[in-house]
Amino acid sequence: MPESIAQQFKSLLDEKLSIDLTRGKPSPSQLDLSNELLSIAVEPLTEDGTDIRNYGEPLGIYQARELGSELLDSPIENTIAAEQSSLLLSYQLLLANHLFGLNGKPWKDIKNPKFICPTPGFDRHFRMLDELGIEMLPVPLTSDGLDTNILQTTLAEHSDIVGLISVPRHSNPSGDIYSDDNILKIFELCSEYSKDLVFLFDHAYLIHDLSNAPSQTPIWLLAEQAKVLNQTAILTSFSKVTFGGGGLAFFAGGEGTFSLLKKIRDSMIICPDKVNQSRHVTFFKNKANIIIHMQKHAAIIEPKFELTTSILKTIPHECGTFSSPTGGYFITYKTVKPIAAKIIDICKSAGVLITPAGATFPHGIDPNDSVIRLAPTFVEADKLQKAIEVFSAAVQIAHFDIEI
Repeated sequence: MPESIAQQFKSLLDEKLSIDLTRGKPSPSQLDLSNELLSIAVEPLTEDGTDIRNYGEPLGIYQARELGSELLDSPIENTIAAEQSSLLLSYQLLLANHLFGLNGKPWKDIKNPKFICPTPGFDRHFRMLDELGIEMLPVPLTSDGLDTNILQTTLAEHSDIVGLISVPRHSNPSGDIYSDDNILKIFELCSEYSKDLVFLFDHAYLIHDLSNAPSQTPIWLLAEQAKVLNQTAILTSFSKVTFGGGGLAFFAGGEGTFSLLKKIRDSMIICPDKVNQSRHVTFFKNKANIIIHMQKHAAIIEPKFELTTSILKTIPHECGTFSSPTGGYFITYKTVKPIAAKIIDICKSAGVLITPAGATFPHGIDPNDSVIRLAPTFVEADKLQKAIEVFSAAVQIAHFDIEI
């Protein structure tokens, strides 16, 4: 086997590949699904008489807020329609808590504020927290959400934990879907710890389902059941639904988190892009049409996930395991040996770029050097096949210490 793997890798080297799998981006064919937005005609006045060309409506036009409330299963009066991405709204909410704080307790007045961070997780979440000087406390994910035993231990061992940030559906990068029981247990443990602890749910992949995705109770309803709405923030966006950075973002929260985000946005944002909001409302009209649109995305993405999985299955089980997501944009490979960085370097030598080892952990440090994030959505099938063949060979070269 070593000789055949080495020969396969050398053949791939000869192809002088240049393939980038570092970020989960929609492919051009996915972006084409929304091209109508580039030329769609909208009226200057909304149905309720709002002039979308002028200032005003800081919470978003009513029709866009209505669309967001459908997606998040939240009351319209608790829903904000904004711009750009859920990441932007997340940062604004974190900054509002830093300056003003939930229940009037700003984080800037706390010597060492801390956050619960599910791992592996989203590198940009970690970057935000790091920039605000917030200590990150990693808690591992299981197949149905956070490891609540470790969460309970972490809460008992630390003071000044001010928040928890997570991607509760098709988690980046593992693809985990938090179960209702897991979310309710998180609410129970953390709200008992502190009524000032903020639950930030970045629902970036809320509607990014593949054909076999299971259902999940809306976070709003679970937070309402647990009586923690005041501490809860739920966000989503159209960043990978229509255009990257050119879609809408939505927020839903109880009185505490809603008032904080509104306060910081009143200072930062003159008003949202109501023209773009009107375009999206005209394009989608309702949640049912959004789901149909997302099924078209899934039809493009799913074969790429299947192709990637079919090649990963050829890697000997003794080398590692991989996730089988039912949506989102990533597949995670976990090595048995501490060789993730070595594998990524081998791939790079063959012209295939993978997300840097450690990126899915706070401060870019994977303590076991074992988690690798694969992003199969952007490239076309022929290039994807070559890239995963390179990855498969690299895993075995690193695991079995094959000379090349």
